[in-house]
Amino acid sequence: MEKRIRVLVAKPGLDGHDRGAKVVARALRDAGFEVIYTGLRQTPEQIAEAALQEDVNVVALSLLSGAHPHLFPRVVELVKGKGMTDVLFVGGGVIPDADIPALKDAGIAEVFTPGTPTSAIVEFINANVK
Repeated sequence: MEKRIRVLVAKPGLDGHDRGAKVVARALRDAGFEVIYTGLRQTPEQIAEAALQEDVNVVALSLLSGAHPHLFPRVVELVKGKGMTDVLFVGGGVIPDADIPALKDAGIAEVFTPGTPTSAIVEFINANVK
């Protein structure tokens, strides 16, 4: 039996809007991935610990509050600090185009903004999980 891709969908920080994250989580599940959803208002430390405990292949971060320049890189740093160097990081939410290059430099492989078809997220993960 082939091992399914495991995706942690997480909402870091104080952002209380989770509809988009839930839509993405469901689309990923429907595409055959194992999905773990952390719920709202998670610290980077909680997300990193969940990634380790769940032995995930992908950490998908969703944020609408504008704190992505600080929180996304911190999650990457903490997860890699736990020895998980082969994890794919993706981000999504209301993220200005001008912020995307810095997020990619910090280790976020791709950023999906509002209006992105969920099929594009599925395709990206399938193509990039090691």
